[in-house]
Amino acid sequence: MPLQLNPPFRHQLAQADRTLFGGWICSGSPVAAEIMAGAGLDWLLIDMEHAPNGLESVLAQLHAVSGYPSTPVVRVPIGDTVVIKQVLDLGAQNILVPMVSTAEQARDIAAMAQYPPAGRRGVGSALARSARWNRVPGYLPDGADHVSVFVQVETPEGVENAEAIAAVEGIDGIFVGPSDLAASMGLIGQQTHPDVVAAVKRAFAAAAAANKPAGVNAFDPQAARDYAVSGASWILVGADVALLARGSEKLAADFIPTATGTGA
Repeated sequence: MPLQLNPPFRHQLAQADRTLFGGWICSGSPVAAEIMAGAGLDWLLIDMEHAPNGLESVLAQLHAVSGYPSTPVVRVPIGDTVVIKQVLDLGAQNILVPMVSTAEQARDIAAMAQYPPAGRRGVGSALARSARWNRVPGYLPDGADHVSVFVQVETPEGVENAEAIAAVEGIDGIFVGPSDLAASMGLIGQQTHPDVVAAVKRAFAAAAAANKPAGVNAFDPQAARDYAVSGASWILVGADVALLARGSEKLAADFIPTATGTGA
């Protein structure tokens, strides 16, 4: 029975009349993923770089969010041919690759996500969820139509090369990581430092010059709103683990007496 896949995230970004706001899933839990998916966010980042995720847990989270309108993006741990092949074969239609600082790196990543002759993605659609085990007509010749590839700019070199990176054929946009960018600028932990914010906005302008969307991670609400006004097409505004951490801390603060005698 022929099946039709959802459009990749680049289509939603191109059609959106506002910034798309997303949530980070770092727990590795499909239950947390489903809770986040039902919250009404535009998109979700399933993280393999800084979260306890392997192929099986990513697959479980893709299943968990599949019944909801939020679009999943999977951040792979590294720009590696085998890793990208495996994640795409799981049925991830949208991937984010961290630590890309040059157009050469971006071209290499674009090739990893496309079948020959355009790229070098291994062919296994008959065995994989990506093509729903060959139930998606024309998946092999049209494979690139079903996938979005985004790369993460996280260094001053990446910011300087952002326009060239974004302009690479097969790269659908860039995503700026202020935490690593700040660290690489000698400002570790200072994501909202004026110099870091200025660098992020330079990357936005560079992506716009290449006619590609730019996104950013911004858990500070004021920073997120500022970045939206400054041209960010997609923004991460919170994470499952951070929401749980801050919420549980508030419970403790509200109900457990402190050493000074305050509290319930």
